[in-house]
Amino acid sequence: MKKFIFTTVILLFFANFIIAQQKQATISFKTTQHDFGKIKELAGVVTYKFSFTNTGSEPLVIERVKASCGCTSTDWTKKPIPAGGKGFVAATYNPKNRPGRFSKSVSVTTNSERKTNVLRITGEVIPKPRTIEDDYPFAMGKLRVKTNHVAFMKIKNTEIKTKEDPIVNTSSELMKVTFKNVPAHLKFEVVPQTLKPNEKGLIKATYDATIRHDWGFLIDRVEILVNGERVSKNRLSISSTIEEDFSKFTPEQLKNAPSIEFGERVFNFGTINQGNKVEHEFSYKNIGKSDLIIHKTKASCGCTAINSNKTIIKKGKQGVIKVIFNSRGKRNKQNKTITIIANDPKHPTTVLKITGFVNTPPAKK
Repeated sequence: MKKFIFTTVILLFFANFIIAQQKQATISFKTTQHDFGKIKELAGVVTYKFSFTNTGSEPLVIERVKASCGCTSTDWTKKPIPAGGKGFVAATYNPKNRPGRFSKSVSVTTNSERKTNVLRITGEVIPKPRTIEDDYPFAMGKLRVKTNHVAFMKIKNTEIKTKEDPIVNTSSELMKVTFKNVPAHLKFEVVPQTLKPNEKGLIKATYDATIRHDWGFLIDRVEILVNGERVSKNRLSISSTIEEDFSKFTPEQLKNAPSIEFGERVFNFGTINQGNKVEHEFSYKNIGKSDLIIHKTKASCGCTAINSNKTIIKKGKQGVIKVIFNSRGKRNKQNKTITIIANDPKHPTTVLKITGFVNTPPAKK
C-alpha cells in the first residue's frame, strides 16, 4: 500500500512538472540562417525578416535583440505574441565600405523556454568600382593626391630617406607642380615634371636628418603650387621622429655609455583650483660612465613650461628638470607629459607625467 502511494505521488509530481513546462511561451523560427548571396555595395542596405510562431501556450515577449556589430541594424515585433501567433525579427546589413564576405549574428532574448536564440546572416559584398576620388581623396584644385601627409616615421639622425606618393592631373591642361617654403632638410621632385591631362605621377620627398639638427617628433609644412599659382589649403605636412643612431656603437662604447635614471617619473599634484600653477622638480642622475647629453625636453601642451638646469651631466652627477603646470582654462582630470631625449642608448627617450584634478569655479548667478 505504501509503495502504491509513493508511486502515485511521484507520477503526480512529474505530471504537474510536464504541465508547467507546457504552460509557457515557445519561439519557433522558420529558419535561423539567411544567405543574401552576392550583393552590390552600390545597391545599399539589404534586409531579411526571420519569421517565427509562438508554439507555446502563453504570450511570447521579445525582451532584447542585439546585433554582433554596428553594420547590422534590427527590428522586431514589439507587442506580445499570443499562443499560435506569428512575429518577426528583421536584420538589415549595410554593405557600404565593407567589400568581401560577411557573417553576422543577431541574438534574440525572449521569455520562452529557450531564453536566447541566435540568427545569422551571410553574404558577399561586390565592391563599387573605384574612382579617381577614391584613389586620390585629397583635392588641391585640379591636382589630386593620395595623401596630404608624408609620414617618415622614425629616422636616425644619420639617415637620408625618400618617400613617394601618387598624384594625378584631373584637368584638361598641362600641369606643373612646384613647392614653396621648403626647409633645407627637405627636397621635392615631381615625376614627370609636367603632367599631361589625366596623367598620373609621383611626388618624391627626401628627408635629410643629418642637417635637421633637432630631435623627437617634428612637423614641417610646405605649400604646393599648381602652374605657379597658390591655391587655398594646398599644403603638404611632413612628419618625422628623429632618434640618435646607436647602431654603430661597439660593445665597449655601449659599456661606457651614459645612463639616465629618474627618481620618479610621475607627479600627482592632487586637486587645485582653476587658474593656479603647480611647480615640481624631477631629479635624475647619470649612472653611466660618460657625459650624459640632454638633447631636448618637450611638453605635450603649451600649459606646461619646462626648465632644465643642465644639458651636459657628468658621470655620477645629478640634474633637475623643473616643470610648471598652468591650470588656466583647464578643468577636471589632467594628464600632461614631458618627453626627455638624451644620448643614452638604453633610454634615448624618457616620458615624465604630471597629473591631477582641476576644480572649476562655480557659475555666477
